[in-house]
Amino acid sequence: MHIVVERELELRLILSPERSVPVPARLGYRSDDPYAVHITFHINSPVPVHWTFARDVLIEGVFRPCGHGDVRVWPSKADGRSVVLMALASPDGDALLEAPASQVSAWLERTLRAVPPGSEGGQLGLDDGLAELLAR
Repeated sequence: MHIVVERELELRLILSPERSVPVPARLGYRSDDPYAVHITFHINSPVPVHWTFARDVLIEGVFRPCGHGDVRVWPSKADGRSVVLMALASPDGDALLEAPASQVSAWLERTLRAVPPGSEGGQLGLDDGLAELLAR
């Protein structure tokens, strides 16, 4: 049985230091894809945007800057609130998104209860598959 941990929240797309716009988003985690987190933006639009990256990057990014290349995550403050910033780069363009740190952290804690760190490999059934192959 697979576990799904989802949360809808409002992110802010940072357009400039003075300007941002709200972006409805959904955080998703599935125990059958235990190393990844999935973020869907514009969830109510005809063409939602999906991003997938390592859960470890988001976990570390809540506490300290991490990631490189297409996905970078770091903690910050905005108007006295703790936020998590995500810089996403793709051939279609770049985006800087701000998420409430408390909501992201609470959701991540739920994913860590569902699949504790270090147990991800067991979720994939690789050991069973390998044992079956070697037994032949």
